Amino acid sequence: MLYGNESISTYTRSNIFIWMALAFQGGVLNIGGFLACGRFVSHVTGFATYFGVEATKKDFLSALGMLVVPIFFLIGAILSGVLVDIRLKLHKRPKYYVVFGILFLLLLFIVISGFNGLFGDFGGPLRLADYFLLALLCLICGMQNGMITTVSRSVVRTTHLTGITTDLGIGIVRVLNQKKFADQMTDEVRANLVRVGIIFFFGFGSVVGGFSFIHAGYQGFLLPLMITGFLFAATLYFSHSSRKVPSGVDF
Repeated sequence: MLYGNESISTYTRSNIFIWMALAFQGGVLNIGGFLACGRFVSHVTGFATYFGVEATKKDFLSALGMLVVPIFFLIGAILSGVLVDIRLKLHKRPKYYVVFGILFLLLLFIVISGFNGLFGDFGGPLRLADYFLLALLCLICGMQNGMITTVSRSVVRTTHLTGITTDLGIGIVRVLNQKKFADQMTDEVRANLVRVGIIFFFGFGSVVGGFSFIHAGYQGFLLPLMITGFLFAATLYFSHSSRKVPSGVDF
């Protein structure tokens, strides 16, 4: 993944490092959105629930907001599909560094805006500006999740745990019955270990993010900004380094 070519080895060290870092970041972003706006930003299901709550209370403006915000998660996934998934299927070089670059710029905008009071007081009542923040965070999560889902061949999601936990449960059953299909177990054991790692680092990110946001407010978004900045620099460097690009792979 760091090298930006089409030969994606699911369990390379660089991939696993990136997945765990982004799972940690997913936890930070999710608790940041919750503490700032009272909403989880990577759970589209949650927005559907909030829509039902607001509609029941006949607060139709808020209900509309709960419908519009998760659309940005979808837009993020679409952008990721254009920059990564389709290019892989066309045997072109995926633009991981562009995805990370966009994420970096979006997080930088959030940090600067938070510093300058664009979103108001951190953790205050839900305001119009908070919907803007939620939309940006959903866009970030959608791009991140779409990219990693493609790279891991749908083994890994880094912004929410429902699918990962389901896959882990199924994977545990398969491992317990490994004698019946032992030839398929190597990848299943590895996948389960990665899933456990994703769950751990997402939770760890939530804890670290919780302390950061409680004590620093919007400055807590500096943490995911630094993570994304590092990954942007790394993918940009390897994509434009002198490493040999596989034949037939386009930029």
